[in-house]
Amino acid sequence: MKDADHPSKPGVGERAAEVAAPAQTPFEPPKPRSRADRVSLWQYLRLFRADLLSAQPSRLYRAWMAEFRTPFFRSFLVNQPELVARVLKQEPEDFPKSDRITEGLRPLLGNSVFVTNGAMWKRQRRIIDPAFEGGRLKDTYPAMHAAAQALVTRLHERDLTQPVEMEEMASHVAADVIFRTLFSMPITHHLARDVFQRFRSYQQAQPILNLAAFVRLPRWVPRFHTRDAKQNATHLRQLIQQLTEQRMAEIASGTAPDDLATKIMTTTDPETGEGFSADEMVDQVAIFFLAGHETSAAALSWALYLLACSPKWQEAVAAEAAAADLSDFAAISRLRATRDVFRETLRLYPPVPMMVRETTRAKRFRNREVPKRSQIVLSPWHLHRHERLWGRPDVFDPGRWQSDKANACPQEAFIPFSAGPRVCTGAGFAMVEGVMLLAMILRHFRVEAIEDRVPVPQAHLTVRSKNGIWLRLTPRDAT
Repeated sequence: MKDADHPSKPGVGERAAEVAAPAQTPFEPPKPRSRADRVSLWQYLRLFRADLLSAQPSRLYRAWMAEFRTPFFRSFLVNQPELVARVLKQEPEDFPKSDRITEGLRPLLGNSVFVTNGAMWKRQRRIIDPAFEGGRLKDTYPAMHAAAQALVTRLHERDLTQPVEMEEMASHVAADVIFRTLFSMPITHHLARDVFQRFRSYQQAQPILNLAAFVRLPRWVPRFHTRDAKQNATHLRQLIQQLTEQRMAEIASGTAPDDLATKIMTTTDPETGEGFSADEMVDQVAIFFLAGHETSAAALSWALYLLACSPKWQEAVAAEAAAADLSDFAAISRLRATRDVFRETLRLYPPVPMMVRETTRAKRFRNREVPKRSQIVLSPWHLHRHERLWGRPDVFDPGRWQSDKANACPQEAFIPFSAGPRVCTGAGFAMVEGVMLLAMILRHFRVEAIEDRVPVPQAHLTVRSKNGIWLRLTPRDAT
């Protein structure tokens, strides 16, 4: 395999002022072991079902492009920034989402904006995007902050002589943020636990890869989703349906609060004048839960683990948080060290590790023919750790995000929220939420890693830990 010359490296970090990076011993957080370079298709299927990441060969961390052939399709993983930009930004309509990969998500997401393409997707974005534009993020911030305060209260009430499982904690607060910002209601502890367990059970019971990912089946053929996956999806959709029907009744009576759900339900498509039906709204809220709950919880828990293993960065974040009025939306832009820590977390542990597109016509990549209907795999996991794009790619180094750092790299090499027209509509929301929650927790607690409980990264729908993320928490005002 021949690779192109090293591309130019324009910086990605933009900052009004610089924060000196704390000096400390480089820390390499856990990373899944790669598989052998050559395995049979059936071995690959078994590995893929267990974990998306360890099913891949190590050469993907240094290759600009790699081709995989099966009896059913050809797949091309692309890491070269110019190709990533071409797929996501320059020719996005020639590379729609692969319907075979999204088959595994349909029991939960239906025809939500995450899985659709073409005219349907464009209509959905025209209705959804206004809810996340401009001042709306500032308007939702008090609800985020209230969820963070509730989290701090819950943690103070716990027996902190015992370790805390951070993924469950992060899942609870992420679900609380979703409920408060979407539906203006706090989540109860038992409901949060149920949502967390159902999402995690859905991950395990229905991985992204199923039969439909390899064989293009007619719509009338059964999709072989597991019983557990369908039951979990049904449970979650019933909950969402109750919430949306209640909100529609409140809108009709003029008593609905001015939150994200009301904004989306009362927005009409400027081209057709029509809004979402009740069934369509259930689909959209389902993806808000998946994208806003599952991915936010994963990123927050990994960030806390990284800080637990990096005491000097932890104290930098804590000091920054202590000096800020976290109830003020404007303060978030001044949390520079915290933002750099969160960006570095998204680089090392991107919540969505792989995205799959499909060619609508024959293409040519790096002097190689790419046939029509080939799968184009964009892997934030490999791109963010690419050995030819990042200095010390496996090291946790938030300081790399300072704009004068030599190991800055092209924007197309950092895509935790995708890029181009299909960039996550909630990317700004997620960055504010993650930075604020991280600052709030570190303002009140110290976090400490547990030596014999090192997390093991594993990816199904998102990058989680196979064995949980266990940390010790100590109240800062108690020391």
